[in-house]
Amino acid sequence: MKDKKVRLGIIGFGGQGSAYVAMLKAGLIKNAVLGAVCDINQEKLNAQCKKFHLNVPTFTDHKQMLASNTVDAVVVTTPHFFHPPIVIDALQAGIHAMSDKPAGVYTKQIKEMIAVADAHPELIFALMLNQRTNKVYSKMRTLIADGKIGEIKRINWIITDWYRPQSYYDASPWRATWKGEGGGVLFNQAPHQIDLLQWIVGMMPCKIRAHCAFGKWHDIETEDDVTAYMEFPNGATGVFITSTADYPGTNRLEILGTKGKLVCTGGKKLQITYCKQDERVFNKSHKIGDSPGFGAPGSKKALPYINPFSKQHVTILNNFADAVAGKAQLFVDGREGLNGVQIMDACLLSEWLQLEVTLPVDDEQYFEQLQKRIQTSQLRNAADIVLDTKGTY
Repeated sequence: MKDKKVRLGIIGFGGQGSAYVAMLKAGLIKNAVLGAVCDINQEKLNAQCKKFHLNVPTFTDHKQMLASNTVDAVVVTTPHFFHPPIVIDALQAGIHAMSDKPAGVYTKQIKEMIAVADAHPELIFALMLNQRTNKVYSKMRTLIADGKIGEIKRINWIITDWYRPQSYYDASPWRATWKGEGGGVLFNQAPHQIDLLQWIVGMMPCKIRAHCAFGKWHDIETEDDVTAYMEFPNGATGVFITSTADYPGTNRLEILGTKGKLVCTGGKKLQITYCKQDERVFNKSHKIGDSPGFGAPGSKKALPYINPFSKQHVTILNNFADAVAGKAQLFVDGREGLNGVQIMDACLLSEWLQLEVTLPVDDEQYFEQLQKRIQTSQLRNAADIVLDTKGTY
């Protein structure tokens, strides 16, 4: 496909699907054009096409789109439960596929999707983990991988700056229900940060004890307030706190190593502090009287690193189109989405069972626990309003 543009189909014409259509319409995706759009809600589909002045094929059944020869690749922006089955249908139809975040709701379905992707190595399978393009986060990842702050000891992230009023949840019948979305703040707002947490430090937690409050601050079924304690294979510990009810909120990521500390605020500014001597070395070698007081390794701050502006979703979509066209290596392979879902599932399972969960989670145990909640879940009697996502990432 190196000599022609990729015909990109959007499956799910809600808030995020609309954002991708707008990017394509504006010509921001260099090697792609909008091939077709799909949404199961005909009324919404008609309204959205009118709003964007679209003159492309439309479908209410994604399988018809996949068989129509109108698209070479698709981006799936439906409610979370449908990400894996639609991606599977696309790959089996010979169509390249990208899933929006998260990759799915439970690990069992993610592994089924990965198995199909493995059976079709000629096709591109991608995931919209756009915040990995944030230069501050990639800088932190590089510093850690290069050993600049030594062995990781502690990871703390408070991410609560995505306040949501009740009207946000009431705008869609499926949102924050077990049956329609499969989770709350962990699965809707926090997937990027949960992915980044393990991506930046280069390791997954091995144990999680989480406290999740369901509908604590909103009239919803799912979690809207989470505090999770984590342990990592090297002995490091961490705390992840998130909520959709804190205002004003906080976004502060702190990673402490034996040779220094990284503090990222707002996802935009990184303060790097280096120890003058590795803390573990100092701890073992220091003697009382060597320095004033009780003694400490000493530290020095580097100049703050400020994130240059980047168009995250545009960058990922361009990379996806370029990869499909054979012009670039894929930046985020869809298989990597399993890690984040492992962590999210572990948090909920820990709360449901009231115990510490060892990762990887038991796929069948989590699925069984989720099904119990789906059986009593109720979708809202509400119109499916398309929300404007601009400025919410």
